[in-house]
Amino acid sequence: MRKKTSACIGAKGSIRWIASCGMAYCGMLIFVCLLLLTACGQEEISGENVYQVYYVSNSETKVEMHPHELTADTSKGLLDELVECLSTNPDKLEYKAPFAMGFQLLHMNLEDGKLQLDVDAAYENLPVTTKVLVRAAIVRTLTQLPEVSLVMMTVEGNQLYDNNGSTVGWMSAEQFINNDGNEINTYELARVKLYFAGEDGTNLIAATREKHYSTSMLRERFVVEELIAGPSGQIEGLYPSINPNTKVLSVTTRDGVCYVNLDDNFLTVVNNVSTDVSIYSIVNSLSELNSINKVQILINGEVPSSFSASTFERNLDIVTTLPK
Repeated sequence: MRKKTSACIGAKGSIRWIASCGMAYCGMLIFVCLLLLTACGQEEISGENVYQVYYVSNSETKVEMHPHELTADTSKGLLDELVECLSTNPDKLEYKAPFAMGFQLLHMNLEDGKLQLDVDAAYENLPVTTKVLVRAAIVRTLTQLPEVSLVMMTVEGNQLYDNNGSTVGWMSAEQFINNDGNEINTYELARVKLYFAGEDGTNLIAATREKHYSTSMLRERFVVEELIAGPSGQIEGLYPSINPNTKVLSVTTRDGVCYVNLDDNFLTVVNNVSTDVSIYSIVNSLSELNSINKVQILINGEVPSSFSASTFERNLDIVTTLPK
């Protein structure tokens, strides 16, 4: 079966497998780009070695994917070719290659399924939302390789932080939700109040978090996912209120009631936090949203008999403030 796709043919002088950036690397990258020229143009081809390469739209509001047929027959060669595609703007300038948006890849290292990418400081000059889209394009492209399960980006050897000051660690494709299979939706800045546990695990302390999230994700689910992720570490005295191994199975809201379906890891307490405190961590945080009056927490689709109620309302009696 023949399909119309974009061919991205790698030049012989491919990007180094593990290389620190210097003038030689930058010169080589320019040389590769010159050789490529129209390599990513549209043409009729046949073959099965087709990968989706993600680009940032010119409006910098979404990520678009376009198919490319690669020619390498080794995992190293495939990685090199994908990075070349991510570094080379296509002829039709309807979208941008992420590594061609004003910053450069300095170094990459793949070990045990984890790919570390080090970029230069110019990356930090990108707008906040554009940074997220760039990361989405890079991660979703490279994790298609069986040898790459996680990707981390650093800036000239230093840890990367998001706009909230939280560490941007290892990223997987699942962190960037596809809207309809053809684009990753726009990102929106959310400001939410989250309730985390105090030191002794018997009370809750509120903290405000600002973070960009995909508009294809319900705000309610975003709140629950952030609670499970735990406090950012930027504020001392806050502790996880929910077992970090908890998986969100579904979140829906009807008639002012938010139904949160979790797996049974939620029932395993951490840091001496009682189940009730974990429950009200979710209830109080979700109740900060105008559309929610009550919360029902389900474990694998059922209300556990150990819960004190089937639905819960906001409880401020267990909320305190950080000690001075």
